Amino acid sequence: MKLRDAIEHYVKWRQVHGAKFVTTRNLLRQFLHHADGDAECDAVTKAQILAFLAGQGPVTRHRENKTYALAGFWRYAISRGYACLSPLPENEPRSSLRTPPHIYSDDQLQRLFDPWNIARALQGARQLDPATFRTLLLLLYGAGLRFGEATGLTRADVNLPDAVLTIRDTKFHKCRLVPVSPRLAMVLADHLSGPTSKRIAEDGTSFVLSNRDGSRLASSTVLAAFDRLRRVANVHGKAGIRELPRLHDLRHSFAVHRLTAWYREGADVQRLLPWLSTYLGHSDLEGTKAYLTMTPELLQQASQRFAHYVGGGANA
Repeated sequence: MKLRDAIEHYVKWRQVHGAKFVTTRNLLRQFLHHADGDAECDAVTKAQILAFLAGQGPVTRHRENKTYALAGFWRYAISRGYACLSPLPENEPRSSLRTPPHIYSDDQLQRLFDPWNIARALQGARQLDPATFRTLLLLLYGAGLRFGEATGLTRADVNLPDAVLTIRDTKFHKCRLVPVSPRLAMVLADHLSGPTSKRIAEDGTSFVLSNRDGSRLASSTVLAAFDRLRRVANVHGKAGIRELPRLHDLRHSFAVHRLTAWYREGADVQRLLPWLSTYLGHSDLEGTKAYLTMTPELLQQASQRFAHYVGGGANA
C-alpha cells in the first residue's frame, strides 16, 4: 500500500477507536514532506526518517513525539501487511528534560490525606471546603483518575451499591466504568450524604465534587490548595530534583503501587497490564508500561520474580 494511503488508514483507525489523534495525525502528514507518499511503505529509508526527526541542539520532546508517531504507524503498517520492516533507527536518544513523576510513599499519602492538615491548608478558602478537597484527593489516588475525570463526575455517575464510577468524555473521548474499593465507596457515600448533597450548579448539574456554590472545581483553585497542603504536610520531592510533587502524581502513585502489589502477590503482571491500562483509560499499553521502571522497589520486585524464573520457580 502507498505510504500516504496507509497513513490515512491508520489515522482513521485510531480515531474510530476513540483517540482525537490530531497532533499525531499532523506529524504523520508532515512526514510526507520528507518521503514519497506515492511510494510503498517499505520504500521509506532510514535517511528520510532521520531528516524528519532532525533538529538543532539536544533531543527535544518534539522529536520524541515524532518518533512515537512514526513508531505507532509502523507497528500498525506491519500488523496489516502494508510494510515488512520498520525503518526507524535503533536506540533513538531520549530527551533529558523529562522529570519522572513523584511516587508518594505511604507516609506521605497519610500526611496528605490527614483531615487536620487539609483543614490548615484551606484556612480562609472561600469556595473549596476541606471535605470536598479530601474526597478529591482520595479519588485521584484511590481510583487513579485524571483531575478532569474526577471533577466532572456527577451524582448520576456514581453507582454506590455496585461501587462503580462511570467516567464520561475522557481524554480520548471514551466512556469507561471504574470499579472502586469498598473503602473508597464508603468515602463517596459519606460525602454524598453530607452537606454537599444539596449543592446544584447554575445549569442544574449535580457535581460529586463542587465548590460551595455548586460550581465545578477549577484547576487553579485546587492546585493552589494542593501547594499549600504539600507545605503543611511537609511533603517534598527527592533531593536534587527541582520539580515539586504534583497533584497528578497521585494517579501515577496509584499505578505504581498497584503494580508493586501485584509483584508481591506473585501475579502475572504482563497479563494484568492490559487490565490496568483499561482501568486508567490509556489509549494503548505504552503509557502503562512506563510505570514498570518508576521506583526502585518495583524494579526489585521484578528482579526477584526474574531470579525466581531463572531458578525454575513456578508462577514467574
